Amino acid sequence: MGETIGDGTGATLRERIAALGPWFHNIDLHGTATAPEHFLGDYPRAKFLRFADAIPADLSGKTVLDIGCNAGFYSVEMKRRGAARVLGIDSDERYLQQARLATGALGWSGEDGGVEFRNLSVYDVGAIGERFDLVVFMGVLYHLRHPLLALDLIREHVVADGGTMLFQTMQQGSAEVVELPEDHPFFVPGTYDPPAFFDEPGYPKMHFIERRFAGDWTNWWAPNAACSRAMLRSAGFDVTDTAEGDVFVARAAPVPFAEYGPAAVYPARG
Repeated sequence: MGETIGDGTGATLRERIAALGPWFHNIDLHGTATAPEHFLGDYPRAKFLRFADAIPADLSGKTVLDIGCNAGFYSVEMKRRGAARVLGIDSDERYLQQARLATGALGWSGEDGGVEFRNLSVYDVGAIGERFDLVVFMGVLYHLRHPLLALDLIREHVVADGGTMLFQTMQQGSAEVVELPEDHPFFVPGTYDPPAFFDEPGYPKMHFIERRFAGDWTNWWAPNAACSRAMLRSAGFDVTDTAEGDVFVARAAPVPFAEYGPAAVYPARG
């Protein structure tokens, strides 16, 4: 493809894609794929198609925040559905350059009322000063040193009352989910034995990865399915749909134990 798009250098779109590589999001830019050799295939489109119906087809008038937006695949998909405002944030400037290239090529650059991108991490969402109808938090949690803090900050600062979060995390271990007691006894009643439910496959467990996982040193965590749900609940989200095994639709709900003070200890930065 020989198409040029306004970078002032005369470089073709294919050349600009190559210059910003490698890409993790494979996005079709008018017949040119950004990551045609992706090890996961047509990713993330192939995955998104399996749960796309979990998000309303019409987002007209809605605002969307895409946290850890990478090259902007989900930002673009939300704009395709008519969202009035889409903001993508990431702390990797190369990903943001990819996202701006992709949205510019598709006619949805921020300058044209399309998708806006800002260099912010999930820990800095308090600086946005805005709440959104839909927060997309896909493929980020397990890369974070402080995952529960991230969920607390999202709930505290950027999800609108009654708003929704589309959430995905890498998971390992059992897919079972057991009923949890309201209060955990220190011992099995009448004994000095520890309670057995901690050893059940369906009890919430977060696996810590000290070294690399799949060659990536930033893959720190792998919750099981029960842990993903429990962490969402503890941060103030009700899981309303399991769109796929590792993809959850969660609605903002009262934060447990909020009467004792804020759970997120990291300050908002404006």
